[in-house]
Amino acid sequence: MDAEAEISTAKEAADDELILAFGRLQGAANRLEYILGRAIEEEFGISHLMFEVLLILGRAGAPGLSMRALGQEQVLTTGGATRLVDRMEAAGLVERADDPHDRRGRLVRLTRRGEEVAVRVARVHVENIKRYFLEPLPPAHRERFAEDLRILSHTARDMLPRMR
Repeated sequence: MDAEAEISTAKEAADDELILAFGRLQGAANRLEYILGRAIEEEFGISHLMFEVLLILGRAGAPGLSMRALGQEQVLTTGGATRLVDRMEAAGLVERADDPHDRRGRLVRLTRRGEEVAVRVARVHVENIKRYFLEPLPPAHRERFAEDLRILSHTARDMLPRMR
């Protein structure tokens, strides 16, 4: 019997094991995002999203990334990515440079200050991740859980339509 036939009331829907499991994942992610993001904002004055962009640009290295690639990494529209980069540029965290492979294109890359902020935030963020994300889990489960999350994240990323 398929799941659709098994669920015939709102109560059954609310009590479905898969729906509950996904809701717990979503709830945990939202709460952890709030806790960890707030810690970054309070201590460093930047949003968690800005920190994520610093990390993405750090991974990209010296050449930087196009606005489109940056938007796709963060699932932002081009306009949303532009507004975010504008704020980060005003804060001295990133800079725009000409794209040597596209005369009309611009690349976004870390400034020296952006690099320094990424490192300082990461040091505190790692400790907070350990405290709020890992410590509640049994030690024997931590590595497998992290690998399962990687699989889920990459699978979901690959299923997303490319932002224009």
